[in-house]
Amino acid sequence: MPSADGTGGVTVDVRQLKALVTVAEVGSVTRAAELLHLVQPAVTRQIRTLEEELGVLLFERTRQGMRPTDAGSIMVDRARRALNELERARAEVRPHPGAVTGIVTVGLLESTTGLLAEALVTAVARDHPGIELRLMTAYSGHLQQWLDDGDLDLSLLYNLDNTPSLNARPLVRERLWAVAPVSAGLRSDRPVPFAEAADRPLVMPVSGHALRALIDAAASRAGAELRIAVQTNSMPVQKQLVLAGHGWTVLPGVGIAQDLTSGTLSAAPLTDPDVWRSVVLATPRYGRTPPAVEVVAHELVRQIHSAVAHGRWLSAQLPGADSTAETE
Repeated sequence: MPSADGTGGVTVDVRQLKALVTVAEVGSVTRAAELLHLVQPAVTRQIRTLEEELGVLLFERTRQGMRPTDAGSIMVDRARRALNELERARAEVRPHPGAVTGIVTVGLLESTTGLLAEALVTAVARDHPGIELRLMTAYSGHLQQWLDDGDLDLSLLYNLDNTPSLNARPLVRERLWAVAPVSAGLRSDRPVPFAEAADRPLVMPVSGHALRALIDAAASRAGAELRIAVQTNSMPVQKQLVLAGHGWTVLPGVGIAQDLTSGTLSAAPLTDPDVWRSVVLATPRYGRTPPAVEVVAHELVRQIHSAVAHGRWLSAQLPGADSTAETE
């Protein structure tokens, strides 16, 4: 369909993109109009004009509200990223003499949020108030996908080498621990043989999860068969079910430090075999790295080194530390 400028392309403006994304998020033109401070016919007109320019329907009108079509879902995803990039650009070019400014979206492994999230936000707010932080938490596989898709600027991942699209900087190695109710009496100075832990009912990450892959590989090496009681994709749920007596679980030390300090769970490092994971800082391999992203990456690394040096990251080692432990 010809565009307004006669070039044969499609002309889309920022208002249309905002209307598209907002309607998709709230499922209602009326609610979207309220959030955008527009009248309802204006939002309807922006959506309809965009549909006419693209030659496809972007929404289905259902009893449950406005639902994106397959084409609409693609456009919403792209529009959201375009709006985010525009917002980032505005933040970077806004005049702040001598200050680093911008929006930085950071991916944190769910197990590390208790240790790193507040400390990172506090340090960046104190030293670089012109930087707006956005923290996203998930498991490693999801974070890697978001980083590849351009939704994150940098992210913690684990057991990842450099890829064609990402640089991976090793930050820390840490052991996996058997985690049990306090009544089990597990202790940090008494490692538990993997076969012993595997013989208990286990609350496990779901199959396909990177942590589950580490556990399955260790079970194979130990010649043990896992007694799985329940599977979940949530670390807090794993700990909650262990606390309720549904079995033991396996987690990285960083994810249970607060629970051990408060005495709500007991835990011990796994042995025979020892099971380790390597946490890396992953960043896009190509494209310009904004100064704000460099600043946040430096601060995140500093926070991790400090946590290891002061013993807040359980059974962790920095790269280059001597170790005879078996690694994954």
